[in-house]
Amino acid sequence: MTHESGTESHSPTTILAEVAGALARTDDLDAGLGQLLTVAGTGVGAPVGAVYLQDPDRAGLQLAVTIGLDPAHRAAVEDAVGVEGDTVGVVARDRVAGFATSGAFVAAAGVVALSARPLLIARGGVELPLGVLALAWDEAHVESSDEAALLDAIAGLCAIAIDRNRLAAMVAERSEWFERMAHTDPLTGLANQRTFARVLELELARAGRQGSEVSVAIFDVDDFAAMNAEQGHQTGDDILRSVAAVLAESVRLVDTVARYGGDEFVVVAPGAAGALVAQRVLSSIGALAPVGGHAVTVSAGVARFPTDGTTADDLVSAADAALVRARASGGGKMEIAAVEAG
Repeated sequence: MTHESGTESHSPTTILAEVAGALARTDDLDAGLGQLLTVAGTGVGAPVGAVYLQDPDRAGLQLAVTIGLDPAHRAAVEDAVGVEGDTVGVVARDRVAGFATSGAFVAAAGVVALSARPLLIARGGVELPLGVLALAWDEAHVESSDEAALLDAIAGLCAIAIDRNRLAAMVAERSEWFERMAHTDPLTGLANQRTFARVLELELARAGRQGSEVSVAIFDVDDFAAMNAEQGHQTGDDILRSVAAVLAESVRLVDTVARYGGDEFVVVAPGAAGALVAQRVLSSIGALAPVGGHAVTVSAGVARFPTDGTTADDLVSAADAALVRARASGGGKMEIAAVEAG
């Protein structure tokens, strides 16, 4: 196999500038590793190279980027890492640099000599393995001390790039989690009261501009306090999660369902179908299997904008008053706020 060399001699200053640029100019890990690998290959006259990643959540090494390999040889190199005793795997396991003129990688890549270095980062006094940097020559080669020093340095920079990328991903995940928790009820996974209030204000503003309707439906689990006291909080939590699941499945895509507090839930339903949505919820919850030996039912109160109120507070108050009437009628029922005016 003939490899493209592109291996002009680079001065230390040029190499330093190139590796600094590779780290500073991209936040794409593969692109950054590819640039570092190219600089390393050019610096030591190696036309073939690869970077493997070691994921703490996955077994083995995963081939990330390569230079000087066509698709067929890349696939062969990717398979070679699993071969017992291969230099790349040994370097990853022992965390010590290795040099070889035979083995699975050498055969798979069609090269003559291979130099591999572990990618390591220290945190809290503990050395963490992140992968392996491998460079190869297609002719006999003896690694000089200068080449070894350069590859050690670039291996360290590859480790920094990988670690930085993973830390950034972790920060993004945590930020997303905190954002989600700020708007989500932790027990049921539904929107929380804060999110409900914001959505209702937005829907009321839109309905006011468009001259349309919005319904607010409040649901209360019948006899929840008694069931909670008799069966315990775990059963109570199971009931709330069951009701929340039915609510989420019963509403329309345009509706917003939230836990309003305690054993109460609320739905914001744009348009004129709020009562129909509420009745569908009641029917679906009524079909639930008993929890802790108790049948699960809910009562509901529905109020409509602008008929029953023009502000969020007015609508919630009207829906709550209708809910009180529904509970008084024996549970498992729905009342419409406008009935009061009759």
